[in-house]
Amino acid sequence: MREVFPIIPATGIGPWLLLGFVAAIMIAVLVLVGVSVIGSRAARFEITDDGVRVRGDLYGRTLAWRDLVIDSTRAVDLETQPSLRPARRTLGTSLPGYSAGWFRLQDGQKALLYVTDRRRVVYLATRRGHAVLLSVAEPHAFVDALRRAAAN
Repeated sequence: MREVFPIIPATGIGPWLLLGFVAAIMIAVLVLVGVSVIGSRAARFEITDDGVRVRGDLYGRTLAWRDLVIDSTRAVDLETQPSLRPARRTLGTSLPGYSAGWFRLQDGQKALLYVTDRRRVVYLATRRGHAVLLSVAEPHAFVDALRRAAAN
């Protein structure tokens, strides 16, 4: 003989609240991944009268001329300069073929990254305690344009 005693059904909103919380987290994660994927394809870097404007996903900003160290700006290949490779993500996105946001580099520097192609990167030093690494189709042309604009 066997007797079965079922649980008393939960009352109130507790289980529904938990389900809603989990659903909200899942939606937020999907939105963030979507924004990152779009940013990896649509980000752009503009040299303006105000400085360098980084447009893309959540980490976009304008880097004022007074904050940039133009003499240290250069085109780099992260494959041949391992000290500038991202070592640890602190607040950002790291997908295969795309790193964006705040990272620590191998040499310990804090850096804002928008990197898709590690061979074609512009390294921008700032006076704000961090570097900026940008994947640009023509890094040498970007550096030349930046130096011309800074001289004006």
